[in-house]
Amino acid sequence: MPDKTRLQLYIPKPQARPGEPVNFDGLVVPEAGSVRRPDPLGCEADMRDMPFSLVRVLDEGGHAVGPWAPDVSPDLLRKGLRAMLQTRLFDDKLFRLQRQGKTSFYMKSTGEEAIGAAQSLMLGQGDMCFPTYRVLSWLMARDYPLINLVNQLFSNEKDPLKGRQLPVLYSARDYGFYSLSGNLGSRFGHAVGWAMASAYRNDDKIALGYVGEGTTAEGDFHEALTFAGVYHAPAILCVTNNQWAISTFAGIANPRDTTFAAKAIGYGIPGLRVDGNDFLAVCAATQWAAERAHANLGSTLIEFFTYRAAGHSTSDDPTKYRPVDEPVHWPLGDPIVRLKTHLITIGEWDEARHDALTAELTEEINAAVREGEAVGTLGKSKPPVAEMFEGVFKEPDWRVIEQRKELGI
Repeated sequence: MPDKTRLQLYIPKPQARPGEPVNFDGLVVPEAGSVRRPDPLGCEADMRDMPFSLVRVLDEGGHAVGPWAPDVSPDLLRKGLRAMLQTRLFDDKLFRLQRQGKTSFYMKSTGEEAIGAAQSLMLGQGDMCFPTYRVLSWLMARDYPLINLVNQLFSNEKDPLKGRQLPVLYSARDYGFYSLSGNLGSRFGHAVGWAMASAYRNDDKIALGYVGEGTTAEGDFHEALTFAGVYHAPAILCVTNNQWAISTFAGIANPRDTTFAAKAIGYGIPGLRVDGNDFLAVCAATQWAAERAHANLGSTLIEFFTYRAAGHSTSDDPTKYRPVDEPVHWPLGDPIVRLKTHLITIGEWDEARHDALTAELTEEINAAVREGEAVGTLGKSKPPVAEMFEGVFKEPDWRVIEQRKELGI
């Protein structure tokens, strides 16, 4: 037998570790407006180049350029900016309250606010979002009461979920926000199933599902795409590629040799790769995918290329696995700053109005926190114990009845 080369196992490594200089040299960012916009009613086979580009609308000067520039009103853009800024301010406030022991856990959306806000405003009230924990801006864009968020985060007596969910795992059916799960992959399949049911009933509602890039390496992701492709489910399936899955970089799910959007090709559905820090690009891609779904042409997989500027959660320290200054060097910028710049460029905003909005939102958040603190923070107030027996079965079975008797309630 001839000598054979010894095999070596390839282990993906991030571009930079703590203490090393930030390195985004391998990142190719096309010019805003340079990517073609195919007909959303066209054949999937004619779109297989799209996962390897990056849809961008806002240029460096804040102008909306190219074929993807959406026809949206300044009022909608201001509403989007408000939702994004409210999310950022709320995150900062609740993060500090967690450090004070007033809630047990928190996760920030910093750097990703454009995705939830834009998609919330682009989709209908009856459509259903199957979220991850970084799309709080979806609820902000739909004016979900801040006090409900605060009470749920404090796990107090007025928690709208009655203590059935961990903090940040929100649920708001009337706002198109399906119960959030810490096991993210499960919700992708639920989104596809919900969309299939909508089509089966001849309804006109579509589903929106999210996973992070790390979840694309799990079976739930691939099972969902199989059903989406086979049954032409009217769903928009989104991968928020924020470069980091908890403390593990995106490389463990393999964006080095291909893109996450390209995973769509194997299932016969279109894939788009979109600048997730560009509010207008998110709007445009969502409109495109929704039009396709409403035309009974099935699902679209969208990779939102973005960046997790904060830690994964309050239990995570990102300085342990990436350069401390990496967030400020992210080449696609801050989504709030970019939308603000665009509005100023088109004469629909200014710094004074932005400062006034910041002050207004800060006071609204502080007022909601004060109201929630009056009810009680973590451990100071709890939902009634009897709530644990409600909503378990449509009709209580003998075990629930016996357990209630044992507790004397």
